[in-house]
Amino acid sequence: MRTTRPVESTGPAKPTRSTTTAAAVAVLAAALLLTACDDGGSGGDAGGSNSGTDDRAGAACRIAEVGVGIEPSPAPAAGDTGTVAVTLTNRGPACVLHGFPTVRLDAGDTSVPVPRDEAAAPQRLTLDEQGTASFTVSYVRGGTDGTAGLTVRAAEFTLPDDASTHRFPWSYGAVATRGEGRPDATVGAFQRAGD
Repeated sequence: MRTTRPVESTGPAKPTRSTTTAAAVAVLAAALLLTACDDGGSGGDAGGSNSGTDDRAGAACRIAEVGVGIEPSPAPAAGDTGTVAVTLTNRGPACVLHGFPTVRLDAGDTSVPVPRDEAAAPQRLTLDEQGTASFTVSYVRGGTDGTAGLTVRAAEFTLPDDASTHRFPWSYGAVATRGEGRPDATVGAFQRAGD
């Protein structure tokens, strides 16, 4: 008489080809689901507004962490156009500049904002450590007697998403006005230094 012995288990069952494939599909689906939930950490909109960023690599540049260089090309006489180029060198971790700086001219008893150059195209720049960017203030020189412009003593600017201010003396002559005390001047968008 033939008897059948029960088969004893000696360990976990070896996975079959169908269970291995099913596990791989499950892992792939989970990875795709996580990727779909990630917005890339941009924290901003495509329009170049002054909104903040989520991760440190995309954090806004801070005045406290940049070196500032001023390179003027003053207007020689009333009615001529001059420029003041401001170069920013990142001394900290990678950071982002986007849009325009906010610039004001201090004329003693009054401080006036400098409008943005409407022809300038704002862009988003990531500055690595020691990376540089610049912006330019263009102005028309006023008369020397102070009646045909603002007798500017200093200029100051702030960076997007940073409340700190950098101030520097203005020794480039009076700035003409366009009526109601508005300066005949504009500030350009941030760009890579040398562009």
